[in-house]
Amino acid sequence: MSLTAQHAEIREQLQVLQEHLQALDLWSAAPPSAEAMASTMPFMYDTLEFHQWLQWVFVPRLHALIEAGRPLPGNCNTHALGEHEFARLAPRDVSALLAVLLRIDQRLNAGPAGSGSGPH
Repeated sequence: MSLTAQHAEIREQLQVLQEHLQALDLWSAAPPSAEAMASTMPFMYDTLEFHQWLQWVFVPRLHALIEAGRPLPGNCNTHALGEHEFARLAPRDVSALLAVLLRIDQRLNAGPAGSGSGPH
């Protein structure tokens, strides 16, 4: 799969991710504060909830890479963190949300050639 094909697939999955976050009322119209966005911790864990990080950091960064025609990251593990973080949303069904995170992880980790090896 070419870089362009990978970009198209990830762009589509990001749209599905947004739709699932919106359906679960986890998508906000108001961005986090500048202070919250200035965190240097992984996933901005000290200032943002995971769904906020997905909306305000993960999705925009991937879109920016796609728009610039740049390679996407090749080591992505959002699904595992999602399983942990979204467990607190029970009894809401987050299975579709977790499934899209898994698809994004798998596609990014496979790389543009789908081989899963080499620099990405």
